[in-house]
Amino acid sequence: MLKRKIEQQLLTWKQTPNHKPLIIKGCRQCGKTFSVRKFCEENYENTVYINFFNNPNYSAIFRNSLAVDDVIMMMSAFMGNDAVFVPYKTAIIFDEIQDCPEARTALKFFHLDGRYDVIGTGSLLGVSGYGKAPKSVPVGYETVITMYPLDFEEFLWANGINEKLIDGLRKHLQDKTPVEEPLHSRYHQLLLQYVVVGGMPDVVQTFIDTKQMNIVLQLQRDIVRSYEDDMIKYADDKDKPLIKECFQSVPRQLAKENKKFQYSLIKKGSTAARFAGSLQWIEDAGIIKRCYNLTATELPLDGNAINDIFKVYMTDTGLFVSMLEDGTQFDILSGNLLGYKGAIFENLAADFFAKMGRKLYYFHKDSGLEIDFFIRHKGKCVPVEIKAAQGNTKSLKTVMKNKDIYHIDYAIKLGNYNVGEENNILTLPLYMGFLLSEY
Repeated sequence: MLKRKIEQQLLTWKQTPNHKPLIIKGCRQCGKTFSVRKFCEENYENTVYINFFNNPNYSAIFRNSLAVDDVIMMMSAFMGNDAVFVPYKTAIIFDEIQDCPEARTALKFFHLDGRYDVIGTGSLLGVSGYGKAPKSVPVGYETVITMYPLDFEEFLWANGINEKLIDGLRKHLQDKTPVEEPLHSRYHQLLLQYVVVGGMPDVVQTFIDTKQMNIVLQLQRDIVRSYEDDMIKYADDKDKPLIKECFQSVPRQLAKENKKFQYSLIKKGSTAARFAGSLQWIEDAGIIKRCYNLTATELPLDGNAINDIFKVYMTDTGLFVSMLEDGTQFDILSGNLLGYKGAIFENLAADFFAKMGRKLYYFHKDSGLEIDFFIRHKGKCVPVEIKAAQGNTKSLKTVMKNKDIYHIDYAIKLGNYNVGEENNILTLPLYMGFLLSEY
């Protein structure tokens, strides 16, 4: 059974006095339902579960009064012995809550009442064309958490790397000392496996159980197809023929030397006016993340971001690799990456940063100077360069030499290295990128 970080978040929420109803949003099949049901079954005497997608008739419970006693009465009538309500000992789960907007509105009344803990989950919450917006969003009466597929640390847990070993990695980062060679080799091997497997729970569990990459790839491509089906089924009619094309262009966008997202690459002659809504739909569904170009390499990063100049990465690296041609998995595991290596490992870094809740930023100038990522790290604006193999970083050296222009004190380089530092550039193995969580 996969261990997930959200388990601790859920426990912290439950232990917070006067906690509000909880909304967990995230892309389809990232493990929301499983984690919530497991948590409730382990921490409450009774769990009442309603899935509005599988049972749309349950929406009738909320058509009239939203007073808690009336809702409980209607739920009991609908569900019979499947619903046991004991005040302060019962959790109520509203799965796919976007399919019943009145249930979302009712969260305010559950919070004011306080007798029952309520958790709502949604795969496409806020996505244009999916579900209906509630008449009244319970602003101030709910807590919202975004859940992602497994991150690299959770993947390490799944592969038997315990907390003590990961704490050892953190110590190496803190002390800036090399990782012992046997462990260094093992972590690098696990990183390559994570690149091709990613973090979708069913995919990870299948990989752990079988180690058969053909089955892993089939599961991933099934997920990608299910996303494409959602795009066609739930998007606004005017966007349906555009969203899928926009989504399928992501690998081509990242294969370019200049990875700036170009609408013209979706289809010849395409413009932002035609496809901007489609790209937003995919982002709102949690499938991609934008990485914004900066006007200046200074904090606050968000204040220096250019909204209409950006790169696009897949939130999950495994799904990205599955969209590439057959044989790519074998090439990655063999270390033979050729032309796609930059895109693959940049997407890996985006996966690391996005799953720790970071917004993504990069820096590009018309002169050709480009830094892959910028993050806020230990209170400073820090450039992060990604190298699939050892190599020079001309742009990074330029930035470091011109402190009066770029105001950078130190930088981080992730690549096929061990831990080291020279000229205020900290080199780290790619597998340590997930540890750069300190703001």
